Amino acid sequence: QVQLVESGGGLVQAGGSLRLSCAVSGNIFSVTAMAWYRQAPGKQRELVASIRSDNVTYYTDSAEGRFTISRDNAKTAAYLQMNSLKPEDTAIYYCAGSDVRTWYWGQGTQVTVSS
Repeated sequence: QVQLVESGGGLVQAGGSLRLSCAVSGNIFSVTAMAWYRQAPGKQRELVASIRSDNVTYYTDSAEGRFTISRDNAKTAAYLQMNSLKPEDTAIYYCAGSDVRTWYWGQGTQVTVSS
């Protein structure tokens, strides 16, 4: 089992920055890929960025150039640095981690970007 807890969300003005953190506990050495997803009101949950165990990253078009995903070498945390935030980035952001068999999810952290 793997437990994930997000933090770092909040209210920020457009153009500002936030850094989300995801604390990983439990069977941390089983976690391979990690990812950040978000869900805006009335919309489906969508992928924002992911990082593999070899640190290869992937970003969706909306995140490319503005967001950076990273993880620590001890596999105890993952991060999402978000710059140049826009009102359309407002959503609940979820951390996810995979042990190949399944994906584990955190409870989410609210990010609100005011115009």
